[in-house]
Amino acid sequence: MTDHKFHPFPDAGQDIRTLDETPKTRQTSDPSYRLGFADADFMLRDDLRPVRLQLELLKPEILMNEHGISSTVVMFGGARIPRPEEAQNARTQTLARLAPFYDIAREFARLITLRSLACGGREDVIVTGGGPGVMEAGNRGAQDAGGMSIGLNIVLPREQVPNAYITPELCFNFHYFAIRKMHFLMRARAIAVFPGGFGTLDELFETLTLIQTKRMRPMPFILFGRDFWTQIINWDALADAGTINPEDLALFQFAETAQEAMTIIDSFAQAAPPRP
Repeated sequence: MTDHKFHPFPDAGQDIRTLDETPKTRQTSDPSYRLGFADADFMLRDDLRPVRLQLELLKPEILMNEHGISSTVVMFGGARIPRPEEAQNARTQTLARLAPFYDIAREFARLITLRSLACGGREDVIVTGGGPGVMEAGNRGAQDAGGMSIGLNIVLPREQVPNAYITPELCFNFHYFAIRKMHFLMRARAIAVFPGGFGTLDELFETLTLIQTKRMRPMPFILFGRDFWTQIINWDALADAGTINPEDLALFQFAETAQEAMTIIDSFAQAAPPRP
């Protein structure tokens, strides 16, 4: 979106274009002469980390505001969950058995997006980590419904290309995991967690901690696949040990199907007090 406000001064882009036409001398060719914001080497210095953190926070925030995104439904889940038609090529039998969650995630995102579109398409927009597996399924389901979806990618040592189903103008890339996780939750109205690995567990527990400690308002928090999650995490043992309160086990619910998850979301909305 173009900023049409009147400014009496040359804008930054104009100054960059002017400098491109500046005669090359020993002085103008030295890195010290570059404009600070246009000097990639300068921006990558350790001293500039606070600025990079701020830019990484601001860029997606500004662009999502420009697209009118007011709330999201977050989908966490493993990049290694295969498409059902590719399950026979999965690296383990367990991953092959988890392949149905791809279609469940896709259907869940489709149903959420249909509801979003009925309200203008700017609320409860699907957001994923932008990669393959469950993330791809979420963006794909939103596209199936004809709606937008967000992808929050992260630069990894092994290249992670954004999946093809993210709305291109809502596909963001991050250097800092912490800022990426902030963007997952800043507009969240519901959290859906599918089977996954370390990354999914990190996202799951950080979000639960924020809700448990009341740093984030309660919301529907759905774990897809009771058998998977109760095998991976002994929830009751945490409560029995006293390291969490028994009532903390009510912060999340299990679902096996997309429709069951929609029912959980509806029930939560009906029980929630009106917002101030």
